[in-house]
Amino acid sequence: MRTTYSTALAAVCSLVIQSISAHVARQSAKHGSCKKTSVAILGGGMAGITAAQALANNSITDFIIIEYNERIGGRATHAEFGQQKDGTPYKVEIGANWAQKYGLKNTYSNYSSILTYNETGYTDYRELIGEYSTAWDKASAKAGRMLADNIQDETARAGLSLAGWNPKHSDMRRQAVEWWNWDWESALTPEDSSLIFGAAGDNLTFNQFSEDNNLVIDPRGYRYIIDEESKTFLQPNDPRLLLSTKVTNITYSHDGVTVYNSDGSCVSAAYAICTFSLGVLQNQAVGFDPPLPEWKRTAISKFSMGTYTKLFMQFNETFWPKETQYFLYASPTTRGHYPVWQSLSSEGFLTDSNIIFATVVEDESYRVEQQTDEQTKAEMMDVLRQMFPDIAIPEPTAFMYPRWTKVPWAYGSYSNWPIGTTLEMHQNLRANVERLWFAGEAISAEYFGFLHGAWFEGMDAGSHIAAVLRGECAHKNRGEQCGTRPHYDKLHGTSPLKHYNVLNGWATSSFYSSSGQKK
Repeated sequence: MRTTYSTALAAVCSLVIQSISAHVARQSAKHGSCKKTSVAILGGGMAGITAAQALANNSITDFIIIEYNERIGGRATHAEFGQQKDGTPYKVEIGANWAQKYGLKNTYSNYSSILTYNETGYTDYRELIGEYSTAWDKASAKAGRMLADNIQDETARAGLSLAGWNPKHSDMRRQAVEWWNWDWESALTPEDSSLIFGAAGDNLTFNQFSEDNNLVIDPRGYRYIIDEESKTFLQPNDPRLLLSTKVTNITYSHDGVTVYNSDGSCVSAAYAICTFSLGVLQNQAVGFDPPLPEWKRTAISKFSMGTYTKLFMQFNETFWPKETQYFLYASPTTRGHYPVWQSLSSEGFLTDSNIIFATVVEDESYRVEQQTDEQTKAEMMDVLRQMFPDIAIPEPTAFMYPRWTKVPWAYGSYSNWPIGTTLEMHQNLRANVERLWFAGEAISAEYFGFLHGAWFEGMDAGSHIAAVLRGECAHKNRGEQCGTRPHYDKLHGTSPLKHYNVLNGWATSSFYSSSGQKK
């Protein structure tokens, strides 16, 4: 469709206004009116807060955190939903959801507590979950050998197929089981994912730490963890925390970094740590001057940003089996069509809340984001009535879901490691450009896609810059890092094992047995 004259004129005016605003901000900077600091931290999510915490722990207290929202926490966020018996709303997590820290109320997610369904109602195909697990164990072991021997990567689909799991496109039960095991974790399909790094990431997180997942149901919200971390170094109304401040442009050089904001303010820093999501970087929501070098832009473009959407419904009764946590639905036509349903009404969760939520990812997330709430609700009700054909299911009393790809400070949920992308390519995503550094879950080679990846990368960047400011090397658990992070102008096809070291952000062995012991 052609742009109308009025639309085009408005667009031109908007560009002129933005240009003038940026010019005014830059002129302000030239006249010395920018706030001055040693380190500017861009984003107040987990990585931004732990970066500031690491600086404070190293006696660097001259920093400023610039946060888009009116609160810290980033993608660890919740929403009020439905009603309790006293009329007050529940709080449900629409972002990160599984954690154990600061005494947050949480309940063990029992993945064995599952019933399976298709369009005819209850149909028991749980034995297929065991078939998948057997194949994945073989594929994961092969991935470890491929990493150690520097063998070319392959898709998770290829790895599963060669291990004996190769569902036909028309086998919707196996497609649902695969979604339950892979897509639900990665937010992307096996075709879109690396076998080596998918297996390594799974091994590093679940075998190194714990195989248990505990769902946070605390009324303080998941981001209470981040709030409490911030209290270790920030005071109430701390002037070093700039909330509701949108970054529009960043200039950087070997001498420092200047950050320009939409309100005309600016911050001039010796160093900056950019914790923007991969989605924000990929959507070019912030300008860089000079433009980021090609090796950095290539790395940003190569990695994947997944979208993970939870869709919440509250009813006037719990019509589903109350003692069961999970319900897996195999659509007769569409893979990933409202496949996983999770009860919050069960004992230990939001008991007797009559709340259930479904999850969709990737293409289905993008599709429902374009629909109205009423359209999506009607689709979900149709699925529920297929699953429970003998029950007269009432209309929900409350309904809600986020639209993550439309959130301008996120543009998605979390990152995934695509096929054909090496550790060196990821290091280019992680490496600093002059005095502009990067942190966040996507920047973590070991824990990409997980909130603890953001935790560790924020800590690492803050500690590293603190050491640079002191003229020292940053000491890590398996060595030390001196100066800037390396990047690769020339990329190799695969990564030799010797490159899996602290310099490339791979500080921990990924070789763990199922018992959690290092091999």
